[in-house]
Amino acid sequence: MSSQISIHSKLPEAGTTIFTVMSSLAREHGAINLSQGFPNFDLDQDLKRLAQKYIEEGFNQYAPMPGNPLLRQRLAKKMSSAYGTSIDPDTGITITAGATQAIFTAISAFIQPGDEAIIIEPAYDCYAPAILVNGGIAKSYPMLAPANQVDWQKLEELVSPRTKMIIVNNPNNPAGSVFDKADLQALEDISERNDLIVLSDEVYEHLIYDGLEHLSVLGFPKLRQRSIATFSFGKTFHATGWKMGYAVAPEPLMREFRKVHQFNVFSVNHPIQKALADYLEEPERYFSLSSFYQRKRDFLQKALSGTSFKPLQCSGTYFQLYDYSEISSLDDLSFAKWLTENYGVATIPLSPFYINGTDTKLVRICFAKTEETLAAAAKKLQAL
Repeated sequence: MSSQISIHSKLPEAGTTIFTVMSSLAREHGAINLSQGFPNFDLDQDLKRLAQKYIEEGFNQYAPMPGNPLLRQRLAKKMSSAYGTSIDPDTGITITAGATQAIFTAISAFIQPGDEAIIIEPAYDCYAPAILVNGGIAKSYPMLAPANQVDWQKLEELVSPRTKMIIVNNPNNPAGSVFDKADLQALEDISERNDLIVLSDEVYEHLIYDGLEHLSVLGFPKLRQRSIATFSFGKTFHATGWKMGYAVAPEPLMREFRKVHQFNVFSVNHPIQKALADYLEEPERYFSLSSFYQRKRDFLQKALSGTSFKPLQCSGTYFQLYDYSEISSLDDLSFAKWLTENYGVATIPLSPFYINGTDTKLVRICFAKTEETLAAAAKKLQAL
């Protein structure tokens, strides 16, 4: 009799994420890491002091399951100011262990075996695995290059009687594209016409450039009634290691979301929630981020302007796509590894952001770095 355990993987094709692969390669070769999406500068000292304050004051046991009440109230006020929408903090907001947990929880709450969910690609790599783990079917819609726009009529052709959800990311990681009013109205019409739930990943809501405005699903009344929107404190306040986020949804959807949330993490970091509640009292702390990051985007583009890297339009996020086709005919994964090993700069290939691994001869560069780091990386890339 065999002593081996019989394992039937729910994710048989899943391996180590490309972010871990490239960051490990960067460490191995002492390369400048512009691959993984985290800032290399510190968060605001005021926020650190607030976190320490609430740890010292003893808020170190469980928070309420939906989240600290004051934090949810402050977020409701923020949503009203930013998107002109009224959210009940008691029934419409849940604090989560990062936006990724909120996304997984939302998919787990509503996708059942055999259900389809449409993903707009390129897409953050946590969406499809969460669908598959829950027995669902991930259907991909590739945006139109190079502007990365959606043909909503073509997208609706993917909808079938089994389709239950559309997942959108606005601003989009890794494309840097943003939706305009026509996009959100089309999404509203399609979701209403086909009775679909919309899962809207809006973690880069405050990182939007060139005078554009972030348009949330929360700002469109009919769309808001069938949407779950997810957000990230970590992305907004340069504290990705805190893994703090939140979800916003109408009461019927949030009720189902919390059923899963309470048996998953139940509640998240209490002193950090208290600190964030105080920190949100000054809106300029998040409304100033667009100009802060646009300067970094422009600095990187200028530093690489004399190279054969060609930037695509970046209207949001802290990622810039670059076309390297004039430099090499290598596939994007091979090129990213070659660049790390031979020129000391780590980037992310775009193919892992597609379910079928489409190679578009593009790499993603994270510009959430100090100007010194960006300048040093650009100097290395200028040697190509």
